[in-house]
Amino acid sequence: MTAAPEAVPGQPAEPAPRVRLIFGALMLVLLLASLDQTIVSTALPTIVGDLHGLNHISWVVTAYLLASTVSGPVYGKLGDLYGRKLVLQFAIVLFLVGSALCGLSQNMTQLIGFRALQGLGAGGLMVTTIAVVGDIVPPRDRGRYQGFFGAVFGVSTVIGPLIGGFFVDNLSWRWIFYVNLPVGAVAWFVIAAVFHAHTARVNVKIDYLGASLLAGSLSAIVLFTSLGGTTYGWAAPEMIAMLVVGIVLLIGFIWAERRAAEPILPLELFRNPIFSVTSAVGFVVGLALFGAVTYLPLYLQIVKGHSPTVSGLFLTPLMGGLLVTSIASGFLISRFGRYKAFPIVGTAVTAFALFLLSRIAVDTPSWEVGLFMLIVGLGLGLVMQVLVLAVQNSVDYKHLGVATSGSTLFRQIGGSIGVAAFGAVFVNRLHAEIAKLLPPGVKLPAAANPAAIKHLPPAVHDPYVHAFAASLRPVFLVAASVAVLAFVLSWLLREIPLRKTSAAERRAASTAPEPSS
Repeated sequence: MTAAPEAVPGQPAEPAPRVRLIFGALMLVLLLASLDQTIVSTALPTIVGDLHGLNHISWVVTAYLLASTVSGPVYGKLGDLYGRKLVLQFAIVLFLVGSALCGLSQNMTQLIGFRALQGLGAGGLMVTTIAVVGDIVPPRDRGRYQGFFGAVFGVSTVIGPLIGGFFVDNLSWRWIFYVNLPVGAVAWFVIAAVFHAHTARVNVKIDYLGASLLAGSLSAIVLFTSLGGTTYGWAAPEMIAMLVVGIVLLIGFIWAERRAAEPILPLELFRNPIFSVTSAVGFVVGLALFGAVTYLPLYLQIVKGHSPTVSGLFLTPLMGGLLVTSIASGFLISRFGRYKAFPIVGTAVTAFALFLLSRIAVDTPSWEVGLFMLIVGLGLGLVMQVLVLAVQNSVDYKHLGVATSGSTLFRQIGGSIGVAAFGAVFVNRLHAEIAKLLPPGVKLPAAANPAAIKHLPPAVHDPYVHAFAASLRPVFLVAASVAVLAFVLSWLLREIPLRKTSAAERRAASTAPEPSS
């Protein structure tokens, strides 16, 4: 880790041991939020069977995603106004209460509602945790810390399904929620004991109108992308209504922010070219990544015939690559103070890897698919955390929280839209391939259920898996094209010198009284 930053007038630098202790607690917090997105997936079939709610299975995921996406910008602003320690502790408590209630759920309605409550806490965990690093660590040293954050996301993606499977097989699905309680409690007490946040601002005006309009607009957009093509057809009246409401509320939000004294997402941030470019790159990367990588487990289970647990292990190369380059790039940025080259190289590597994945077929060796996933991870590790670092280094301290939440928000929205858009590409292609390879009237499973497809007669199974593999090629090819757009945009990123003092130190220095003569 880094040495303690140099002291400045008005406030002593945080001692290095305390920074490490706070950072350890923050990694636990981030692990909670990121792990909960993956640990539930393995247990979902068991959960819906136990609670008799197969028709509402998608809402268990959508409720969490929607709540965490909508609440992120609000937490970012509240942290700027009232201090990130209080906001982070509140988010941890809310998340843990939601977790406990999820584990106690007796029906699907309760579970969905409590997952939404859990998501409201998770939105604050992600945004505020990353912003706290901006408080205590100078940008010049921040790269190595945020590299470890990227590693947390990678590790959680790999171990989440494995832990979920272990609890389902050996204890109960309810333990996937209860396991959060001791980890969250430790993080809460460490933050309470050693993290000293800046004093809250007084006489502030909270932008209730802007927050409501933004929450409504994001809700409509996330629901549109999550439910389209599954729960409702894309041309259904409900979908059209959601799209119209989302656009109208977004226009209203822009109008409200122009007039708000303390806007929830200040429009002046978009006049900052670094914030605008990183938001655009994050959106495009999220679009390509989540839209394409979502289908890798399906390929491994349906085409290659692997079990869910084994297919989860096959994702290890992707996360291993992300872990290596995320940490390595962080150390290099801290050493040389330069960051622009990393997203340029990272988006290029990601685009190349997605192109390689567009060539996979039924007879492609599993080791080759694993190699392609490793290259995807190596590319992504050079991009994700660097974008947040560039944003935090370019904005005033008063906007640190909202800038961090805005950067995260665009990546989340890109991921939501990507899953829906690539899902439409895949389904349309699959229908065409099935019509070409299978005779009319053949009865197929209503959904791409690996177990059901595995038991199809050989005369039907073999053409089906060939159709499935062929349908994935355009998905990865389009994703590669989108990643090329991210590569082009990354060249527009301005590079400014990384500051050598933390945000809290700069704030203390700016408010310190003049020395007496």
